[in-house]
Amino acid sequence: MDVPARVSRRAAAAAARMLLRTARVPRECWFLPTALLCAYGFFANLRPSEPFLTPYLLGPDKNLTERQEEPKPDRLRVFRVLWNDFLMCYSSRPLLCWSVWWALSTCGYFQVVNYAQGLWEKVMPSQNADIYNGGVEAVSTLLGASAVFAVGYIKLSWSTWGEMTLFLCSLLIAAAVYVMDTVQSIWVCYASYVVFRIIYMVLITIATFQIAANLSMERYALVFGVNTFIALALQTLLTLIVVDARGLGLCITTQFLIYASYFAAISVVFLANGIVSIIKKCRKQEDPSSSPQASTS
Repeated sequence: MDVPARVSRRAAAAAARMLLRTARVPRECWFLPTALLCAYGFFANLRPSEPFLTPYLLGPDKNLTERQEEPKPDRLRVFRVLWNDFLMCYSSRPLLCWSVWWALSTCGYFQVVNYAQGLWEKVMPSQNADIYNGGVEAVSTLLGASAVFAVGYIKLSWSTWGEMTLFLCSLLIAAAVYVMDTVQSIWVCYASYVVFRIIYMVLITIATFQIAANLSMERYALVFGVNTFIALALQTLLTLIVVDARGLGLCITTQFLIYASYFAAISVVFLANGIVSIIKKCRKQEDPSSSPQASTS
């Protein structure tokens, strides 16, 4: 073994002993974690290849250019195909119905989940008592997953009663959010939040299945992507109007009152739509001209 290697090993061992000795001293126990975090931050942001990345990608064998090219016919063709697929997918009434509920309810769900902690803090300040916010989140997720498994055993004609189910469940969600907002008891808030999440998780699972059942596999990404984009766009707009100081900047209790009204409005929309759908199906069944025997004769 050469002398420089032996010296470097001894130096490394001495440095390690010094770090361990420093870590054992109570008043300087911060030194080792701080040094490790600093080293991690340094190496995580050390990217020696980035200055050479652009010249590499612009090389003659990569077929890339810094100049912006004009749209080519194959790109316009892809856009035209996507647009035709979009129109074809959303021309299906069941898919459109479940997708509308998906986008609207997911927007409201994100708002309630994101700002529930603020409401709980107002009902029961954390500095005055023990809080169980994290436990409530975990329990609601577990119970929601269990309820999703149980839904598989429910036998229901979703094509007939799907819209009425969306009405009833959206109304229950609105009631849960309203109770969470108006009853000044942290345990009632917790229970209402658990009910809210269970109902949403069950319905979003059913909606996912119903949308997938009306689609070919090649169009899954298109429809689910569009639904999620609309939900996030609506959430951004709702946040800007209700929460942001540049909008109304409402207090947390008024915000949740608006969220409850939002879900109530969703339930009214699907109640009206469901009633119309059931009336049409009943008339179609009673119409003798639409029966197979009448058409055969």
